[in-house]
Amino acid sequence: MELRHLRYFEALAETLNFTRAAERMHVTQSTLSHQIRQLEDEAGQLLFNRVGKRISMTDAGEVLLAEITPALRQIDRAIRAVREDEQPLAGEVCVGTTQSFSVQLIPQCLSTFLSLHPSVRVVVEELSADEIAARIAEQSLDLAVSYQPDHADSLFFEPLFSEELRLVVGGAHAMAARKRARMAELHGMRMALLSRRFATRRLLDDCFRAAEAEPQIVAELNSVAPMLELARRTDIATIVGSGAQPPDLGLKFIPLENPTPLRTPGLLWKRGASREKAVSAFAATVRRIVGALNQDL
Repeated sequence: MELRHLRYFEALAETLNFTRAAERMHVTQSTLSHQIRQLEDEAGQLLFNRVGKRISMTDAGEVLLAEITPALRQIDRAIRAVREDEQPLAGEVCVGTTQSFSVQLIPQCLSTFLSLHPSVRVVVEELSADEIAARIAEQSLDLAVSYQPDHADSLFFEPLFSEELRLVVGGAHAMAARKRARMAELHGMRMALLSRRFATRRLLDDCFRAAEAEPQIVAELNSVAPMLELARRTDIATIVGSGAQPPDLGLKFIPLENPTPLRTPGLLWKRGASREKAVSAFAATVRRIVGALNQDL
């Protein structure tokens, strides 16, 4: 049984006239008759009573029509949706992100998305996790790649992956040759970290307390890039997410343990807010890029 058989059957059921049904389906009357006979043979039931030139539906035909009509309408909607998707997307997508993801992940997503949808304008704002949550709640951002807020019932969080925070040192640092480092070993170490207004810093402070370590915080910054450059130029260490690791800056990214600082990045939406097609398409791009990166690990 093929879809065209059901289309021909529906046309004949609605018109009860072979000539008009054939015209509707843009086929000859003999073709329509042949397709209906094939359908009846496969169903093992007569679907139409034929008395002279008069046609009426059998009980089996009535049952079949009632069952297939919802399915055909669903197919019609799916085809319309596909055809609409073939039209170029347009509009603007406002995305919030934290610094860790603006280094590599967001540029990768932008590159892929804009190559597929060149008519869409994307605005990316680098903000703290708290600022992102507030901006999503007030709907001045469409979506974000960020972390789950502590208290935000109006927001929906879709986890993407788990990310480790890693110790970053220059090539001449005493820890540069290490494969791993314990949090307790960072006691007294000269470090540059994000300020305490960032959720990442608050997470690190919790880990330091758990390890009974007190690093020497010689600088607090509000951006990841200068922290990495400071680590490259000096003996000052820093800690950033593994996703912020650049291809090659002469830096060593060292996994931490006891405890391992972990974050769960994800997509952040306003719960219940309508989503434009361009916004949904950008979110789908993020999911694909993250999926590909996870497979490569």
